[in-house]
Amino acid sequence: MMLKLVVVLALSIVVAPLAAEAQVAKVHRVALVFTTSPVAEMDGPEPVNPVARAFVHALRALAYVEGQNLILERRSAEGKFERYADIFSGLVRLKVDVIVTVNTPMTQQAKAVTTIVPIVMAASTDPVGAGLIRSLARPGGNITGLTFAVGPEIEAKRLQLLKETLPGASRLAYLGMKGDEDWEAPWGESLRAAAQRLGLTVVLAEHTPNDFTSAFSRIGRDRPDALFVSANPSAFAHRRLIVDFATRSRLPSTHAFREAVELGGLMSYGVNVPDLWRRAAGYVDRILKGAKPADLPVEQPTKFELVVNLKAAKALGLTIPQSVLMRADTVIE
Repeated sequence: MMLKLVVVLALSIVVAPLAAEAQVAKVHRVALVFTTSPVAEMDGPEPVNPVARAFVHALRALAYVEGQNLILERRSAEGKFERYADIFSGLVRLKVDVIVTVNTPMTQQAKAVTTIVPIVMAASTDPVGAGLIRSLARPGGNITGLTFAVGPEIEAKRLQLLKETLPGASRLAYLGMKGDEDWEAPWGESLRAAAQRLGLTVVLAEHTPNDFTSAFSRIGRDRPDALFVSANPSAFAHRRLIVDFATRSRLPSTHAFREAVELGGLMSYGVNVPDLWRRAAGYVDRILKGAKPADLPVEQPTKFELVVNLKAAKALGLTIPQSVLMRADTVIE
């Protein structure tokens, strides 16, 4: 009996650490897929891309560390959206635990490839209308995550703020992609209806995901009163290029992302995008711990922020109305 007890104790001493080690050694494989930004900007423990950095930091705060219990598969279509199918097929073959997507069109392509691997939308526009989920409260299927806006009226609000800032403006250039969801119905319809109410003419200056040459040339020829930059991922990825063009052209610009205003754009109104990615990391954590996407409600933004750059306004010879400044969440001086 004593010998048997000794053997059991000896085995428990050996097995317990092995079991603990096996538990610690569990490695999760998560895929992060972007539309335009180069993979190099998403790489490393401190990515250059601000949303990738927010996502990595949030995972780290949740105890997921690359090289220990996390493999982060970074991918980018680099503006070639036809690559989505190959990217997602490759990730499915790698047996990733979760795929994180950037926008609605990308998520549609991911869903076309897999209805099994959990997909977290970091920033979708209208996932119900796009047929990605059944409802915000009960998404069903393998997709959940966050929406970028509460509805198309957000762009109308941004246009209204620009008109209030530039009461004499009558003609705007819309920098975007013709087939993009921000220009098409219902978002584009909401924007154009708001423009008509405000006495504004909005003309599309069309760009491709990575090429703004023709768009900039058209804007230069049309000489609009201001530049309205779309909320698509390409605009975020190329925000410095766009802001530099607006600055050279002495064009007041409105953006959907505060990061563009921090680089010198005049103003922005929209959701805090890095915060969406921090929250997306929380969805990934819950799924890795056993939650099903079908049971995780899709969250909408709770706060939109108005950011105004007074330094940019001064360079343009503009005075920002107090009615706008009083509503600004951040004023850059």
